[in-house]
Amino acid sequence: MKIEVTSTEIDNRQLTAEHLSQTLQSIQKDGFVILGQVVPIHLLDMLFERMMVDLDTLLNSSDRVLPVNFVPGHLQQDAPPFAPYIFPELVANPLVVQVTQSILGLGVKNTYFSGNTNLPGSGIQPVHTDGQQLWVKQQSAHPPAALIINVSPVKVTEENGSIELWPGSHGEMVITPESSSIKINKSDLDRREKIAPPIRANTEKGDVLIRDDRLWHRGLPNNSDLPRPMIAMIHRTAWYNSGAKLKFQKGCELAFENSDLDANAQFIDEPIDYIFRNQPYDYQQPS
Repeated sequence: MKIEVTSTEIDNRQLTAEHLSQTLQSIQKDGFVILGQVVPIHLLDMLFERMMVDLDTLLNSSDRVLPVNFVPGHLQQDAPPFAPYIFPELVANPLVVQVTQSILGLGVKNTYFSGNTNLPGSGIQPVHTDGQQLWVKQQSAHPPAALIINVSPVKVTEENGSIELWPGSHGEMVITPESSSIKINKSDLDRREKIAPPIRANTEKGDVLIRDDRLWHRGLPNNSDLPRPMIAMIHRTAWYNSGAKLKFQKGCELAFENSDLDANAQFIDEPIDYIFRNQPYDYQQPS
């Protein structure tokens, strides 16, 4: 479902009761929702330009292994963790926080700030999850404990590789903590496709995709001529042990002020190696 957010809601910094109810129902039933036009486009344009500079640096480094996710063309790429690229509409958007707090409770915190870039000519990822059921010996899945926030600084279409989502799959009990892989077995895919086939999450520039971290999904080929970056954050319940705090450079503090979101952040003076710190995932680099 996509919620057409109004300018009044943006000015009031909260969804109406009707829109909030529709949003929560969509996440509960399908495992995802799209909030339309809640991030200012001019800020996304600025972010996109910087990420393309960073991508060029990453791709043209001859002594680095590219941080490929599963298959060639899908790269882990962080957004720059310093001002002016860290802004409240991105990292502490009040409408997004309203949704995640309504589901995850008071003290909801951000435990992840990264992203992925889908390059032209990319391959097809295996269907996988980003999170697993916390309690597996149950007859039904538990309520959400983590929600992924995806924001692209460009329009996302099937041509440039919009994400494939499997509606309702967050309620499946097929992944266990004992499994070493987050990939979904073909037999489970065949069974699930008969219940609810996958869809493509196409978004306009300014939209935000919120999805349960257990939702089955995959990256598909980018058949356009331009890279398609996507920012990713993860909001979790207050009781989740997130480990080390996220690192942002000093000067970003204002982006998180007056928010119900726990930024879970450390603001430092030292440079942050955000371009080269990621490593390949489940990918065998050709020799």
